[in-house]
Amino acid sequence: MTDTPKQPESPKQPEAPKQPDGPATPAAPAAPAAPAAPAAPAVPETRKEIPVEVIGRRQGMFGAQGSGDTSGFGGLAAAIVLPAPAERPYGGWFDEVADELEGALEEQGLDPATVIEKTVVDRAELTFQIAREHLLATVRTLRDDPALRFELCLGVSGVHYPGDAGRELHAVYQLRSITHTRLIRLEVTAPDADPRIPSVVSVYPTNDWHEREAYDFFGIVFEGHPALTRIMMPDDWLGHPQRKDYPLGGIPVEYKGAQIPAPDQRRSYS
Repeated sequence: MTDTPKQPESPKQPEAPKQPDGPATPAAPAAPAAPAAPAAPAVPETRKEIPVEVIGRRQGMFGAQGSGDTSGFGGLAAAIVLPAPAERPYGGWFDEVADELEGALEEQGLDPATVIEKTVVDRAELTFQIAREHLLATVRTLRDDPALRFELCLGVSGVHYPGDAGRELHAVYQLRSITHTRLIRLEVTAPDADPRIPSVVSVYPTNDWHEREAYDFFGIVFEGHPALTRIMMPDDWLGHPQRKDYPLGGIPVEYKGAQIPAPDQRRSYS
């Protein structure tokens, strides 16, 4: 009987080398979560986002023409804008102040829509534009009402907008509530032809010199002021130097018997 030859054994596959003992390989870090989208700001951050009221166009660096251009800005042209009225809700405590003021005015028999001509929220600040004939009643209410208590007026500043027809002169008041830690602004307008605004010195005595300064520089006549005279310029000075229609070149000056013309009249520029 013939023996069947044995098949050769297939070679064994080499074993994979053993990894040396050591710390386990850390897992790959998880991908960071996408950042949440920022919440929309309660108050617009830039003027481009704020509705505006266009009252005219300004040419030149300071809006003056005919006095020569040495600045290079003579060809500048830009719109003159004021913030447009805000819509409810104003945000934060602004609505609370507006509600309290309107309610207090109604209790006095006044129509808030007649007293408050416009409410503006601009750059996180609240401004009430008040009809001038109701200014005194409004500031008394803001000072004395327990829910408002704006005890301090920080002064009044004048502004002149020649393009704002019928309300060219603006008087701006900053009111501070020490009780409630709040700050608001009041704004009152008057036309160039009738620049009269009631004085608030009887309510806020610290406004005495501020009203004199606004009269001196802008020609706003604060009716009821105890002594409305110039405070910076000489008593016989002609005009009001911070108005937009005041000549930039100043006035002729007498020097050693000679008459020196104002700077804007000494030479011309092409």
